[in-house]
Amino acid sequence: MSETHDLILKGGTVVLPGRTVKADVAARDGRISAIGTLSDAKAERVIDCAGLHVLPGVIDSQVHFREPGLEHKEDLESGTRAAILGGVTAIFEMPNTTPATDNEAALEDKLARAAAKAWCDHAFFLGASSDNAEQLGAWERRDGCAGVKIFMGSSTGSLLVDQDDAIRRVLAGGFRRVAVHCEDEARLKERKPLIADGAPVSMHPEWRDVETAVNATRRLIALARETGRKVHVLHITTAEEMEILRDARDVATVEVTPQHLTLAAPECYEGLGSFAQMNPPIRDARHRAGLWWGLEQGIADVIGSDHAPHTRKEKSQDYPKSPSGMPGVQTLVPVMLNHVSAGKLTLERFVDMTSAGPARVYDIAGKGRIAAGYDADFTVVDLGAEKEITNDWIASKCGWTPFHGLTVRGWPMMTIIRGRMVMRDGEVLGKPQGKPVRFHPLPPAPLSSGV
Repeated sequence: MSETHDLILKGGTVVLPGRTVKADVAARDGRISAIGTLSDAKAERVIDCAGLHVLPGVIDSQVHFREPGLEHKEDLESGTRAAILGGVTAIFEMPNTTPATDNEAALEDKLARAAAKAWCDHAFFLGASSDNAEQLGAWERRDGCAGVKIFMGSSTGSLLVDQDDAIRRVLAGGFRRVAVHCEDEARLKERKPLIADGAPVSMHPEWRDVETAVNATRRLIALARETGRKVHVLHITTAEEMEILRDARDVATVEVTPQHLTLAAPECYEGLGSFAQMNPPIRDARHRAGLWWGLEQGIADVIGSDHAPHTRKEKSQDYPKSPSGMPGVQTLVPVMLNHVSAGKLTLERFVDMTSAGPARVYDIAGKGRIAAGYDADFTVVDLGAEKEITNDWIASKCGWTPFHGLTVRGWPMMTIIRGRMVMRDGEVLGKPQGKPVRFHPLPPAPLSSGV
């Protein structure tokens, strides 16, 4: 008996859990309803995907969309529009806005803003501080909360938890995996005189040196084991950390970024100047090779963009007045597909690190794979398409990309979220209808004393 669906993607090469096959994929009521040969099935819309690859929807689990407070750089509408143009179906947004997302009211505010303007599905991190450590475990249960973020070293924004006692309190107070920016604040302060009076931007990885990252990562692993709390170490930049994290699989998962996998010092600073400045820094080719080794060995779990835009005017200031960060949500897919084309990683490994990986790390419900009953989120790509990444293509308010002028092989052709086509052939379709990402239930909250 033939079935009726809302949408059928017909004749594409589909990346399923454990295998890649030519198949049709159908969606009904926002969920995947059938996979296979669906020649007898009917649908309101049938899309020919011959010659294309149908991937699970890409999840970018680290973006900074700057709203509220810094909307001149980015906002939730422009950031999520950039996401879907790049083939990203869901984002996790960081808490270092103005004001910071460090309480339940601020989280509710972001969710309300996103309900009106987000093009893709979304969740928001709570920023940890020494003042809110005891409340985070209750707040992280809110629908649409991606979990808790710790900044061990100062970066863009005011959030900072640099003392072991405060970190211990944050880790001891909840259940979700905690995302952590690992740079040692004491060492950053100690080395600040190297650049305080002005320096070439190539000194950025000298100030925020290897030991700054390694020290913080070692401290975090020890505290995670002490408290029994699992952590996710963001934007790893050093070969040494990859070796350390190889032996910390009991408590830690690992993120790498396209920027750190693609660019290297000193060339990036010579070519891009302060537009290559980010925290932690882009380092030399030895460290880039160490990140690829970590990816090949299965140590790296997730690829996140760390999309962190600033205006050209801000980035053009003399170092160290220039802010750290660069856009990346729109270029994550084409840059990494270019590495797939070059043989640096398989397509299946790319899918694991951008769909199944985020779902495992953050315990996402209903996303991360093409399987019956899961959300009908698809990133449809043409692996043979050769295109040039240009500043003109960038939808972010900042209007630039460090990958301007890079010709890549592999391009996002369609973005489909819960069965709705939101981007096709570079055109944004419909209106923003993003929803909060769902997570698997947590254990019951402990009863307060005296109950």
